[in-house]
Amino acid sequence: MATVAPVEETVAAQAERCRREMAATHGVMATAAWRTFGRLLLRSCTVDIDRAGVERVRELGRRHPLVLLPSHRSYLDPVVMRTVLQDHGLPPTHVLGGINAAFWPVGPIARRSGHVFIRRTTRDDPVYRLALREYMAHLLRDGHHLEWYIEGGRTRTGKLRPPRFGLLAYLLDAVRLGAADPVIVPVSIVYEHLPEMAAMAAEDKGETRTRDSLGWLIGYARAQGRTRSTVHVRFGEPLQIREWIRTTPAAQDRPVEKVAFEVCHRINGATPITPTSLVTLALLGLEDRALTLAEVRSILGPIVDYVRRRGLPTTGADLLDRPEGVRVTLDSLSARGVVTRFDGGAEPVWAISPDRHLEAAFHRNSAAHLLVTRAIAELISVHATESRLDDPVRGAWEDALALRELLKFEFFFPGRREFDRELRDELALFDPGWEGRAADPEAVRTRLMSSRLHLAHRLLGCYIEAQQVVADRLAARDATTPVDESAFVEECLGVARQYRMQRRIGSTEAISKELLGTALKLARHRGLTEAGSDGLARRRRDFADEVGAVARRLAVLRDLAARDVEAARTGMEVL
Repeated sequence: MATVAPVEETVAAQAERCRREMAATHGVMATAAWRTFGRLLLRSCTVDIDRAGVERVRELGRRHPLVLLPSHRSYLDPVVMRTVLQDHGLPPTHVLGGINAAFWPVGPIARRSGHVFIRRTTRDDPVYRLALREYMAHLLRDGHHLEWYIEGGRTRTGKLRPPRFGLLAYLLDAVRLGAADPVIVPVSIVYEHLPEMAAMAAEDKGETRTRDSLGWLIGYARAQGRTRSTVHVRFGEPLQIREWIRTTPAAQDRPVEKVAFEVCHRINGATPITPTSLVTLALLGLEDRALTLAEVRSILGPIVDYVRRRGLPTTGADLLDRPEGVRVTLDSLSARGVVTRFDGGAEPVWAISPDRHLEAAFHRNSAAHLLVTRAIAELISVHATESRLDDPVRGAWEDALALRELLKFEFFFPGRREFDRELRDELALFDPGWEGRAADPEAVRTRLMSSRLHLAHRLLGCYIEAQQVVADRLAARDATTPVDESAFVEECLGVARQYRMQRRIGSTEAISKELLGTALKLARHRGLTEAGSDGLARRRRDFADEVGAVARRLAVLRDLAARDVEAARTGMEVL
């Protein structure tokens, strides 16, 4: 018998330890205990499920291993998913998640109910990576279904975070090696109210995150029972990986990334617009101005009409057709402290509460991906009022691409061909005769002023203003000095507060480590953070000028929106 080399013995033993660390089962008692705990956590929640989507997933699960990839907004997400699967007779999944949640007594019970705890960092451990890849392939070969969160962590903004590629790469390896023919099922999870949102907003403003522990879990479980909420679960268009890659030419290059972004597009496409997201959208964007019910309705009317004309996915949007429905949504936000209601005057007024702008923006951002192309169309139109172009259609396209580049780390945009189609559709909705009028700045200005739908400043203001802070600080910096990114973001956080106090920016949501960090990521992508590069100081100033020009366009739209509200105040009866 051949003797196994010592190094092979060592690697084999290490791989076996890794396998035991991540191995999970579906024990009857543990699964029942986890179900009971899930009921406790969701005791104040109503789960709204897409029943047609459930049937489609059930049918797919009979023929393929499923890989459920939900959006990640809350610690509750795996509990919601497990409840949906159990309540609707769908097959159980092996859930891959961070080992930081494996503390006693949760870890042992969770492992026996299908939770696969994996290390957060595996870069320096090739044996662990190999063991994880083989374990995933083993589960798929045996017909098990998988679930993980493609963002890698909870969103701090309400938008999808950039996808993490590691587990997806292992999945594609299994497909290439013929281990299975799985189907990815994108899943959107949206909460009308989320108690942990306040803690996430505090972290985003610089406070220290509380570590996971039994004491933390007990406090978290108690908090879930204080406020009723609805959780909306929607299944996106399934993706049969092998077939999609084979029939999609663009996927032949960097297939892992292409599949990841396709999944994110499909999650966004399934995410419904809620009344809460539209009401917070209406309240944000006019700095700290309080609005009457009539003024809120005057903003919401064109938005709801636009959503319907686009045929966008919604839940409960009809509620906003009625004054009492708008009031109910406002008062629900007020009861949670996100919105302040003042009754001491001639009529009630509502405004975003001080220091709660990030939470309001979290709600708004659940709909942002469906509205961003409209916002870009508005910015193009403002630009068209500033100068007469020889080729206005080409100029609009180049302007749109420049805006897309500025926002590329904030939103998942489709490929250029699809983006071109979406942009043309949006410009046609804005003005059916846009191409004929685009060469006439006055005609475009008249159309822009006659429109009652102005979204760009409400939707994009915080991102552009965060970029403005980062660009200004880079432009003021010695180009030969290296950038310590962590310290730089802290510096920008203070400057953002200063700018807001001076009214140099209009979005309190821009005072955010997440947004400032993403703006710095854009600057790094453009080569603006490396010290000593040729022409660096000039390129940094150019970046600041580019962002400043967009910020000025947003200010134009903010002024138009303020004019609309003033018209509502003086010309509309309070309903």
